[in-house]
This record gives sequence, structure tokens and C-alpha cells, in this order.
Amino acid sequence: MIKKVLAFLGVLFTVGILINATQEKPEKPLAQEVLEEKLVNDYNVYAVPMPENLNFSGELVPIENPDIRERMDRELLVNTYWQSNGLLLFKRANKYFPIIEPILKEQGLPDDFKYLAVIESGLTQAVSPARATGFWQILKGTAKEYGLEVNQNVDERYHIEKSTKVACEYLKRAKKRFGSWTLAAAAYNAGSAGVNRRLEKQDVNSYYDLLLGEETGRYVFRIVAVKEILSNPKKYGFNFNDEDLYTHIPTFNVLIDEPVANFNEFAKKYEINYKILKLHNPWLREAHLNNATGKEYLVKIPKEGYYKTGVGQ
Repeated sequence: MIKKVLAFLGVLFTVGILINATQEKPEKPLAQEVLEEKLVNDYNVYAVPMPENLNFSGELVPIENPDIRERMDRELLVNTYWQSNGLLLFKRANKYFPIIEPILKEQGLPDDFKYLAVIESGLTQAVSPARATGFWQILKGTAKEYGLEVNQNVDERYHIEKSTKVACEYLKRAKKRFGSWTLAAAAYNAGSAGVNRRLEKQDVNSYYDLLLGEETGRYVFRIVAVKEILSNPKKYGFNFNDEDLYTHIPTFNVLIDEPVANFNEFAKKYEINYKILKLHNPWLREAHLNNATGKEYLVKIPKEGYYKTGVGQ
């Protein structure tokens, strides 16, 4: 009997060794161990010091107010430590700010409003759940009110230059109404009527004195935070070289004042394909242009040598 028990225990011991052997994890390569140790030792999350003289379009953010300081701190933290999004913003800003900045200057708006486009769309041709569209997130009704063409065939909310001018016009009207660029920015988010109603109801005259909903209440703080971070990449831990950034592709304009039956064939005339044509003219919503009225459109064509088509077929 004892012999049988000992034999059974021996079998269990052997089986246990085999199970442990099969479950034992393989040794990590030395390089991986070094990397993991480096990440543990080197990666730290720090509080973000509050910068002095934070302002939007020259209008100071009153961070001496504890409520304002906390709200500003939140946006600095969120945007500093959302590193992947931050790097994408640096890359896109290098490509699109040179298009937006001259228009803001020409239209008499402070340069800071380019950061409003950043928080609205991330400098992408975004479409919101409310169907606000493009870099400046313009609603269909607003677009038509300010003279943009919006239909199935053409949607000029996707036209960066034209939509930027519309945004400028809206903001100038809001500035004239409210007397400050900060309130004009808030009105871009909540609407001029909405901001005016809250100012009157709460009997104040400053954005920073208003009790607002979550989105509009964070809006200007987000703009200021993005401005601060994009203006000081090293200070906030963003490291990149010039070659890491996206660049603007030079183009020339082709005037169209008649219908285009097929943009595939149109693109081939300029040794590009339909996809590349659309990348530079996202406001063309279909593969043809009706243009029964003979309206003049300028279509952007990339200069030769920047794209290779037919690669990898």
C-alpha cells in the first residue's frame, strides 16, 4: 500500500514539473529588459507649471482667479499629455498654418484664431454629429448665409481658403457685437445669440465671469492651451525634427467655367489621378461638375514631381 502511495506521489511530482516547464515564460531578450527598465525609470508625469501672461488675442486670462486657474490647468494637462494628438497637431500646423495665417491677417483678425481651427477640427476635414463641416466646422445654414455654395455637387465648407474667410467674417461681426475677441471666440462655439442671452441673464460682460455649459465653458481655455503648447514644443516635452512635419504641396490653379463630365479623365490631363485631385480639392463632392450656370471655379493641381502614381501595381 505504501509503495502504491509513493508511486502515485511520484507521478504527481513529475506531472507538476512538466506543467511548470510548459508554463514557464521564455527569458526576455536583454535589449527588452533594458528598454523596460528605462521606461520605468525615465517615464514620469509632472504637474504643468502655470505660465505667466496667458492671453487670447492680447486679452489676458485672469489666472489669479482660483476657478480660472483650475480650468486653465485642466486644459494644459489634457493637451500636454495627449501626446499622440499633440504631435499630429504640430505636423498638420506646419502644413496648414501658412495657408490660414495670411488670410487672418488680410481679414484683420488676430493670429491667435488659427488655434480656434485647431480645436474645432484638429486641422482635418471633419464632420461633426451636427453636420458642421470642414476645418472651421461650419453648419450648412451658416455657410449659405455667408455665401458658400453647399450642395451634393460642391461643398465649399471643405475649401480651406473660402471657409477661413467665412469664419473671419463671422468672428468680426461677433467682435463688433461683444467688444472682445474672447467673447467672439465663445460666440463661434455657442452662437452670438446664445452668448448674448447668457450675458444679459447673468448680468456680466466677460467670458470669464459667465457660468456656461461644459463645451463652451472649456472652449477658450482649450484654445489658449493649444496656443501655449504649439508655441513652445520643447517646454512641453514634444521633440521632432523639421523632416518629421507635414509640408504643403505647391499647386497651380486651373480655371473651370463649364461642366466637367468626368474628373477621372480631367485629372489624367495633368498626370495625376482622381484621388490626388480630390486631396487638393475636397470641396468637389462628386466625380463630375454640373455647373449649368457657367460659374468660375479654381481647381488646384499639384506641381509636377510631388506624387508617383501607379506604384505597387
